[in-house]
Amino acid sequence: MTQITLILILVAVVFVTLAAILRRYRRCPSDKILVIYGKTGRRSSAKCIHGGAAFIWPVFQDYAYLDLKPISIECNLTNALSKQNIRVDVPCRFTVGISTEPEVMTNAAERLLGLTTDSIQSIATDILFGQLRLVIATMDIEEINADRDKFLASVSANVEAELRKIGLKLINVNVTDIRDESGYIEALGKEAAAKAINDAKKSVAEQNRYGETGKANADKDTRINVAAADADAVKGENNAKIEIANSDALRRQKTAEADRLAVAAEKVQAAKALQEAYQSERDAEIARAEREKATQQANIVVAAEIDKQKKIIEAEAEAEQARRKAKGEADAIFAKMDAQARGIFEVLTKQADGFKNLVGAAEGDAQKAVLMMIADKLPELVKTQVEAVKGINIDKVTVWDTGNGTNGKTATSNFISGMMKSVPPLDDLFKMAGMDLPSYLKGAPAKEEEPEEQK
Repeated sequence: MTQITLILILVAVVFVTLAAILRRYRRCPSDKILVIYGKTGRRSSAKCIHGGAAFIWPVFQDYAYLDLKPISIECNLTNALSKQNIRVDVPCRFTVGISTEPEVMTNAAERLLGLTTDSIQSIATDILFGQLRLVIATMDIEEINADRDKFLASVSANVEAELRKIGLKLINVNVTDIRDESGYIEALGKEAAAKAINDAKKSVAEQNRYGETGKANADKDTRINVAAADADAVKGENNAKIEIANSDALRRQKTAEADRLAVAAEKVQAAKALQEAYQSERDAEIARAEREKATQQANIVVAAEIDKQKKIIEAEAEAEQARRKAKGEADAIFAKMDAQARGIFEVLTKQADGFKNLVGAAEGDAQKAVLMMIADKLPELVKTQVEAVKGINIDKVTVWDTGNGTNGKTATSNFISGMMKSVPPLDDLFKMAGMDLPSYLKGAPAKEEEPEEQK
């Protein structure tokens, strides 16, 4: 029972698989194009098949159809400007359809897949109107009216190239009638009809003239009738000429009117174009002025801001430099004064140590130590006193000495003694220093001279 169940399940799976595979195998009808999109394995975005079949991979691929049925489009073009600047109405009917060429089918798959017939017709109508206007603008009225084959060939060539870009091709084009608002084409028709009538009358007159001339040679009596017939023929010719002249005048009048309308239209279009150009130039000048204004404002503001920042940076740099300079000068002064203080300290320290040693050598007696220092400096003190007198520059000294003096001294000796007394004695020098000269350096005190009255 279990094996039968497994077999049934396996058969069901195979059946379902085959059914799914068969459902994914699609055949393309002859009036459609099968478009396979998704992972097609090609560089193109889709794979187009016409008149064949293909297997559609599930999940990786999907498909759609493009209808090949012709689409009839009516293009009643009005006020189209020809090469002669004459506006014409060209009612046309185009028949288009999706092309089966490989490259064009790819364009149709990329641009028309999923669109309705009305949407495709709308897109094609815009292209047809544009190309029809372009062809009419390159041809004269005579070419459009007389040489229809050339006109249709030009329309087909231009339209076909543009329709291929969206995947369509032109099947047929019919132009029913061509009219212009100035009546130029109607005047051309009347002119052709008048010319045909005049040619026919001329042929009849020539034949009548030949017959009457023959009769005149054969019969004298018929000459009068021939002359009358000739007169009538001349009259008819004159009437024909008058009709031709009237037709020519009418044609020239219509041509002049058409030219006038064309020139007026050209001037109106030129004036509109000039007005639009002036408006564009004015808008461009306004925009340019706004841009120049913004540029100048930006230049001034940015330059001022840059100059401001530059001045701030320079001021900060100068302040930093001045601070560093002042700190450097202060450090230098501090170092200098510190060095001087250290030098003075060292000198005073050494002097104090020397004096301490000197006091120790004097057995702790400071007075003796001072006397030892003075004894050491005594030669310099004496030299200083002598230098004080030595520095006196005396060119010449004249002394008149009478020999009489006081205390048994002459005037000359008194002069020299007074000069020596002008030098400060050592005792005074010691007193000015706050010390007392030792007694063994003072000598014996001088005796006071008695007054002469006691003698």
